[in-house]
Amino acid sequence: MEYNNSMLIKYISIIFSFFFLSCATLNAQIYKSDGVTQVELNDILSEVTAGTVLVVGEMHGKSQVRDQHLGILSALRAQGARVSVGMEFFNYTDQIDVQNYRLGQLTEDDFKKQIKWSGFDFSLYKSQLLFPDARLGEYGLGLNMPRSITQIISKQGLSGLTPEQAQLMPPDFTVGRDLYRKRFYDLMSDGHIPFDKLENYFIAQSTWDDTMAWQTVHFMKHHPDHVFVIFVGEFHVQYGGGLPHRIQERLVKENLNHKIKIKTISQIWTENLTQEELRGELIPSEEYGSRADFIFLVNP
Repeated sequence: MEYNNSMLIKYISIIFSFFFLSCATLNAQIYKSDGVTQVELNDILSEVTAGTVLVVGEMHGKSQVRDQHLGILSALRAQGARVSVGMEFFNYTDQIDVQNYRLGQLTEDDFKKQIKWSGFDFSLYKSQLLFPDARLGEYGLGLNMPRSITQIISKQGLSGLTPEQAQLMPPDFTVGRDLYRKRFYDLMSDGHIPFDKLENYFIAQSTWDDTMAWQTVHFMKHHPDHVFVIFVGEFHVQYGGGLPHRIQERLVKENLNHKIKIKTISQIWTENLTQEELRGELIPSEEYGSRADFIFLVNP
């Protein structure tokens, strides 16, 4: 595809904004998986090479988290990595619209209408989606299952899907592991959801994870020279039981686990946390293990 001057100006302005955001982010507090050893962003990047899936958690709707994301992407680009991005916030079934928007063939307003965007401020996610440069052979991908499908599953289970809807499910679908289920139950057992309905909600949660894992492994199978950075809600990343586990299982099935590695970053929103509470978030859990390979502290 040919790029006109306005598109080139757009890309140049985005690159410069990423550079300045990256400089600010390098001062962030970052810890290793032990929750004690403090490191720098470059320590992370030394472990993120071609053939790495980097799963990065986030707290939805916070500009500080977006800035952390952009800092990571910019630093990867600066070290020469070919960086593609996958996002929870866009569905894999909308990939044609995602691609058309990225290439300037859809306006932002038309794109949001096409994908029925609602909820969070779009400006907190569009820069991550636009970061990969098509001229360099990089990609921006929607990874998730449409919410219309998971809403049916959460209420009726998989049996509630029509044959056409069931075709959208990832092949060889598997729910998350038992420790992930327990963590999910503990989070959701607050009286809002009847206990006997929790399993359907967990299957819906697992549908998100396994769909994103399916799309990720498919991409890496065909683009092993890329660093694939995934931005997804914190719960999917923490303690490896959600998305990282599903990616690993699918890599094993595809016999790619020796070629593709996974690294995880979790983020902690520090507002109103005491030092004791912060330490409790940082140090590995006796039951679930380490929170992530690396942990960012995000200050409001």
